[in-house]
Amino acid sequence: MLQIISRDPWLKPYSAAIEGRHFHALQMEDSLTGGEKSLSQFAMGYAWYGLHKEKNRWVFREWAPNATGICLIGDFSDWQEQDMFRLNRIGDNGDWEVSVPLESISHGQHYKIRVFWNGGQGDRIPAWCTRVVQDHSTNVFSAQVWDPENKYKFRHGRFSIKKGRPLLIYECHVGMAQEKEDVGTYREFKDNVLPRIKADGYNCIQIMAIQEHPYYGSFGYHVSSFFAPSSRFGTPEELKELIDAAHGMGLGVIMDLVHSHSARNENEGLGNLAGDPCQYFLQGSRREHPAWDSLCFDYGKNQVLHFLLSNCRYWLDEYHFDGFRFDGVTSMLYYSHGLGEAFCNYDDYFNGHQDDDAVCYLMLANRLIHEVNPGAVTIAEEVSGMPGIAAPFDDGGFGFDYRLAMNIPDYWIKIIKEKKDQDWSVSGILWETTNRRSDEKTISYVESHDQALVGDKTVIFRLVDSDMYWHFSKDGGNDNTARGIALHKMIRLVTASTMNGGYLNFMGNEFGHPEWIDFPRQGNGWSCKYARRQWSLVDNRQLAYDWLGSFDHEMLGLLSSARNFLKSGVVEYWHNDSDQVLAFGRGDMVFVFNFSPEKSYSDYGILVPAGQYMTVLDSDSTQFGGYGRPDDGVEHCTMPDPLYEKVKKGWLMLYLPSRTALVLKKI
Repeated sequence: MLQIISRDPWLKPYSAAIEGRHFHALQMEDSLTGGEKSLSQFAMGYAWYGLHKEKNRWVFREWAPNATGICLIGDFSDWQEQDMFRLNRIGDNGDWEVSVPLESISHGQHYKIRVFWNGGQGDRIPAWCTRVVQDHSTNVFSAQVWDPENKYKFRHGRFSIKKGRPLLIYECHVGMAQEKEDVGTYREFKDNVLPRIKADGYNCIQIMAIQEHPYYGSFGYHVSSFFAPSSRFGTPEELKELIDAAHGMGLGVIMDLVHSHSARNENEGLGNLAGDPCQYFLQGSRREHPAWDSLCFDYGKNQVLHFLLSNCRYWLDEYHFDGFRFDGVTSMLYYSHGLGEAFCNYDDYFNGHQDDDAVCYLMLANRLIHEVNPGAVTIAEEVSGMPGIAAPFDDGGFGFDYRLAMNIPDYWIKIIKEKKDQDWSVSGILWETTNRRSDEKTISYVESHDQALVGDKTVIFRLVDSDMYWHFSKDGGNDNTARGIALHKMIRLVTASTMNGGYLNFMGNEFGHPEWIDFPRQGNGWSCKYARRQWSLVDNRQLAYDWLGSFDHEMLGLLSSARNFLKSGVVEYWHNDSDQVLAFGRGDMVFVFNFSPEKSYSDYGILVPAGQYMTVLDSDSTQFGGYGRPDDGVEHCTMPDPLYEKVKKGWLMLYLPSRTALVLKKI
């Protein structure tokens, strides 16, 4: 019996389905590799397809089974068809190839393929090309030959999260990471933003929008060229330089990988590469995603698996990424894409509505990634709660290292919108932040980029709203901003301190960045005003953003320095929904929260392991915009209680001001 079933008896009725998906993946791996080579050897398509130098010649290959003819066109042919650049069919797999002298093609030249099929033709960007650029005078995209004389050489080793340490992720977007009203670059990010992230205490960045996408406003989720890093931010060498610099600072670099769907573009993408709209995609009504205006991959085709698995290996090998956050996993798992489904019980996960081919691909992707780099990190953006997503493959899981705790941001939005502060339930808060499968690690977070987009609101905006514009100076606040600042800190601390794997923050949210995110588009006059980060706000010591940024820094420093923080787990000491007081322990630390907006308590007793404690973090400290009500220099000794002497527990008697969180550490 697979271990995820033995660990969770409620899964036993679904043993056949769980074992079936497990052995399906093993059988598919055996089929793809022929049982003679490894999965990582199989996933080397990027080294064969596309444009390469081989034995002093350029060789170009493309998979296009429906094509009747293909010709390379570009600067080197005045964009005209020439016989020397015509491809020939090779084998019976639908592959095409051409070999030309080395001097016929040069670094930096632009090119496409002219594809012919029965009844039509079209100029296309090759599916496996590794560099795509846009002519801003015509807005036309084309592939670019990338063979620089000075190829980047990595100087630093790979990142590996230390055992027992939390993964502290800074979700970021290179283009909007700059303060100027323009598109930022890889080099600017390396020079200006990486040092901030390191100084703030994060140990990993998760970069969005790396794979080339024609529409900037898609946030990188409508990918057209899967092997090409976005050229709007700079060159491939500059991206490598950024990743290497991050490694030199001890930061991991995770890529936001989009394999859940594809841009529907035909001229720029895979939508109709060679007259077959379903070459890479599903047939019939399943081809188009009903909610995303995109196309759905056919994970049942061996060539599509080869393309996507090779894509995973390519980013690991060529750019030294340390892993991936897989976007849209829920959409992949179910024929319904998870739309309109409640997922209330285990029947909903094993009701025959799962896409077995997509499930198989995700398992193979995880096996491949960890085979190429055993220290790599994989994270599933999965909202349905499918059991086993973040359990090891050998145990019967999918093999992801973590799953995003997507329930937590939804919960915070819900209670901020729908409940008065006096009605917040501290038992509900603890339940929601710790509600997860015991055998799966999660990434906890208050908000990601999703909550910062136009049409939604960040937590700070929900709490403070328009007062951010007029009352966010340190000496110009009001009751509303004081409330927002206090709750912003408490919400983050209770979310981060209850994590069981890692914590994520979207750039700028740690200091309460104002405004939403709105990428340049026709509706806003193609302005970048809201697609940037105003770092000057947190740098201005006269503004309240400084308080929030300072608290985030101290919080992360405390959590990351604690020995065996994750291993110790969350131990509830106390909750009282009437008082709105919550207390729990992790290792030698005690976390205490008073969410009451109006009640402060003196000598509030909490039963904890007996000993002496000192305050190591106080959300009410004046350095974080609080009122400085507790005396953080006081040493707290537990009061003995005969009832609990045998278990070595005593009462901590604390002063708990309203809307305050304290962290105490046993001396």
